[in-house]
Amino acid sequence: MKEETSINVQDMADVGMHLGHRTSKLNPKMEDFVVGIKNTVHVIDLEKTAEYLKKALDFVEEVSKNKQVLMLVGTKPPLKRLVKSTAEEMQAPYVTERWLGGTLTNFDIITKRAQYLKLLESEKETGKLEKYTKKEQLKKEKELTDLSNKFGGIKNMSKTPDVVFICDIIKDDLALKEAKAKGIKTIAIIDTNGDPSLVDFPIPANDDAISSVRYILDRLKDVFLKHKE
Repeated sequence: MKEETSINVQDMADVGMHLGHRTSKLNPKMEDFVVGIKNTVHVIDLEKTAEYLKKALDFVEEVSKNKQVLMLVGTKPPLKRLVKSTAEEMQAPYVTERWLGGTLTNFDIITKRAQYLKLLESEKETGKLEKYTKKEQLKKEKELTDLSNKFGGIKNMSKTPDVVFICDIIKDDLALKEAKAKGIKTIAIIDTNGDPSLVDFPIPANDDAISSVRYILDRLKDVFLKHKE
C-alpha cells in the first residue's frame, strides 16, 4: 500500500502533530498517548499516532472499495477551507458551518431543505428567479445564501453517510453524538483533551494546527481516491 510509506514520524513532528493542549486540559483517557510535557503542553506519542492513523486509513480504504459514503466534519474556523476543499476533491459530503441538530437523526427533514436549496440554485441558473419582483428576488437570493451555508455540503447526499470523519470531537460533539445514535462508524482526530473511547477509529494528534489536520486529511484523501477511478 503506497500510503503506508507516507506515514513518517519525523514528518508528523515537523507539522506539529505531537503538540497537544496545556497540561491542565488532559483527558485521563489520553494518558497512554502522552510521552511528556513541553512548555506546559502535553506531547503526543507519534509512534502511536502512526499506528492509529494506519488503522484508520486501512478502514477508509475498505470504505472506498465498498463505495460507501464518507462525510467530513470540521466547523472550527481555521479548518473550514481545508475541510471543504478536501471533501470536494473526494466528492464527499461535508459540514464546515455550524452542525445543524438532526443532520443525521432527522435526515428526512434535512433532505427536504437541501432539495429546496437545489431548486433555488436551479432557478437562479436558468434565469427563473427573474420572474419574481425585485423585492422577491432579493429575498430569494438571501434565502439561497443562507441555505447554501447550511446545506451546501450535503445537498447531494441521498442517504445518511456510512462513516463520519470529525476534526474535533469537542467542537463538533453533536455530530459525534448523532453518528453514534445512528450506528454510523466514526473516525476522528483526538487531541489530549478528548476521549478516544468515544470514537471507532481515533487518531491521537493536534486538532488545532492546520498543518497537522492537513497531514491527516491528505492521506485520508489519497487512500479514499485510490478506488474512485
